[in-house]
Amino acid sequence: MLVAPSLLAADFGNLEREMAWFNESRADYLHLDVMDGVFVPNISFGFPVLKHVARLCRKPLDVHLMIVEPQKFIREVADLGAHYMNIHYEAVTHHHRVIQQIREAGMHPAITLCPSTPVSLLHDIIAEVDMVLLMSVNPGFGGQKFIPQTLRKVQELRQLIRESGSRAVIEIDGGVNHETGQQLAEAGADVLVAGSYVFGAEHPTERIDVLKALS
Repeated sequence: MLVAPSLLAADFGNLEREMAWFNESRADYLHLDVMDGVFVPNISFGFPVLKHVARLCRKPLDVHLMIVEPQKFIREVADLGAHYMNIHYEAVTHHHRVIQQIREAGMHPAITLCPSTPVSLLHDIIAEVDMVLLMSVNPGFGGQKFIPQTLRKVQELRQLIRESGSRAVIEIDGGVNHETGQQLAEAGADVLVAGSYVFGAEHPTERIDVLKALS
């Protein structure tokens, strides 16, 4: 299992310390949740913080934009050296165009679905993206309870990927711990995002190892 701890749950007063142990961990990506207070009812951090974190982090960056008009920030995200640029399906009108622009900027395009957005809407773009992120909580706040219906959506998405020949990986964000992580692994998930489960633990690297071992 690939693991992408979410910086949203980190201690922002000690980012250098947080990134020091993170860089030595077995984590695969650093997940960065950018919130604007418009698309979601909260504000997280902007590009000054992202640039600082990008300088500290030695892992690939998975940038998740929970914002309106994310296409306006393709260049800024690319300049961070981001591996994935993840946009919400619900925040974009011209999906093919934005996906192409992200790829042309040198990043892997990814698309996110909110809990109430059906997987079937991805039918015409699934072959164009490298990752699909399924939100297993309503976006905007950390520490929420996992929505069980996500397991069914993972199975539906896995079938769509198989039938379309897409190479997209399935990422899950929200309420991930060792129990829900195991259920998600069995349903067909490839990448688990974990915030408080990792950064809130006394021994966060051990939590990462637990998720890495899921299959």
